[in-house]
Amino acid sequence: MDFRLDEDQQALRAGIRDFCDGRVGVDQLRELEGERAVDPALWRELAEMGVFSLRQPESRGGVGLATADAVIVFAELGRRLVPGPLVWTHLAAALVPGAADGEAVVGGIDAAEGAPPWLAEHFDRLDALLVLRPDAVEVVDPKRVAAKPTGAPLDPHTPLHLLEALPRGERVGDADASRQLRLEGAALVAAQLLGIAEATTELATEYAKRREQFGRPIGSFQALKHLLADMFVRQEIARAAVYAAGATLDDPLVGDVALAVASAKVVAGEAALKNARACIQIHGGMGYTWEIPAHYYLKRAWACENLFGSVDEHADRVAESVGRRG
Repeated sequence: MDFRLDEDQQALRAGIRDFCDGRVGVDQLRELEGERAVDPALWRELAEMGVFSLRQPESRGGVGLATADAVIVFAELGRRLVPGPLVWTHLAAALVPGAADGEAVVGGIDAAEGAPPWLAEHFDRLDALLVLRPDAVEVVDPKRVAAKPTGAPLDPHTPLHLLEALPRGERVGDADASRQLRLEGAALVAAQLLGIAEATTELATEYAKRREQFGRPIGSFQALKHLLADMFVRQEIARAAVYAAGATLDDPLVGDVALAVASAKVVAGEAALKNARACIQIHGGMGYTWEIPAHYYLKRAWACENLFGSVDEHADRVAESVGRRG
């Protein structure tokens, strides 16, 4: 399996990166905290870029690309910490009217495993709630759901509401569709975590080059070289795992889809969390201040860690799969 990007994929990545760099900088992130995280203008621009309709066929107004392309796009969105229920709205593109073109903001609940209460992201801004149940995929009107805010969220760009119960909604898919959406969602979240791992490596490296101590850049000190080298290795391993998950979802004959997705979530989740912590450490005392954006990455990594199954749950799936093969 060749994970090198072709020219079209490189152009796709460059286009999304240029958009995110120009539209969602550190100053914009500070403006988008809390209830302002889902900005209508930004949401429409993301739709115009094809983020939500990326995998929809061209005959239905979509871009017609594959999951292998989608993970590239979502890695760039994760790299710039673009806020909002991006993955859920992308998954709902063919199921909820208005999701693909940015007219509807769609959140979701993974109720296929576990029990209530559930946490819903950006609940106050949702036009529809996509619910993955063990036997069905349903669309629920948020106005029918009793929810209460959890208070100040850990990630300032991911406000949360607590849902004690979920009414039944309009059935738009069966059990197989629910399992497939859960796999696709986990792969796209893993891609966002990859983006976090990449961004924190870049942020730490640039700071280590600029910051001087004892008359030379701190990046020249061996201890920091080891930290940065470990960050780079984790980033590259995560990239391979995420690209493999995307390619396997597109062509299940090349491997075990569930194992590929679980591996990506585990490896990318670990890379994002450890790289974000190392980035803060390399920044020293300044790394713990609100002005340095490193904390945003760690908090988003924590928020993503539990979406579509926690890293621990996916690690158990990997262990079970390896055990069966053994």
